[in-house]
Amino acid sequence: MRIIVALDILEGKCVRLTRGNFSTGKVYNENPLDVAMEIEEKGLKYLHLVDLDGAKNKRIINYRILEKIALKTSLVIDFGGGIRSDKDIRTAFDSGANQVTAGSIAVTDPALFLEWLAKYGNDKIILGADFIDRKIATHGWTQESDEDIITFLSEYYGKGVRYAVCTDVDKDGMMSGPSFELYKEILASVEINLIASGGITSTVDLEKLSDIGCEGAIIGKAIYEGKIKLKELRDLC
Repeated sequence: MRIIVALDILEGKCVRLTRGNFSTGKVYNENPLDVAMEIEEKGLKYLHLVDLDGAKNKRIINYRILEKIALKTSLVIDFGGGIRSDKDIRTAFDSGANQVTAGSIAVTDPALFLEWLAKYGNDKIILGADFIDRKIATHGWTQESDEDIITFLSEYYGKGVRYAVCTDVDKDGMMSGPSFELYKEILASVEINLIASGGITSTVDLEKLSDIGCEGAIIGKAIYEGKIKLKELRDLC
């Protein structure tokens, strides 16, 4: 299973939110590049870089930070947040993203999302499937749709999607453990490469997610709060 470190950017700084609530933002480092370089130095390879300003403003904002990290490290970067137009996605890839996670657009404009899937390939476009009580959440988790998570994933798998980041919003930043049972249910229903996100607190959580069959796992707050050391993550790779 791939171990992926989350790095969320708000106002140019490395922050973490709780349940996606911007009022809960806690700054962990003023310089995201320093964080990315430390992640690489400790032997990790994958980075989930989220433009929270972009998510709020519905357009890519922090592409310069993406560009710096891509130039100064060899991390494999999955970038998301505010990708709503052809210009946004071109900017993300031109700035060094290896993959792009698109979530809200898959709900609000499925035709455009599928155009990107066809143009860039299903190894480059990751479906963002964030959910609250099994329902897909959009617009930086501020809006909830009527779409069930498994139905949503099944339909997009049938249209060519092969990778999905599935974040339980209620678990995000809570360090209370991931949604193991729902991930099991998803993987029993859809043959998708599932990347688990939200609530991961320990290496035991990671081992359980691997046993379930998750392709990857994104870890954020547990690292920044010192619950999991980067060295521990490297040893699991």
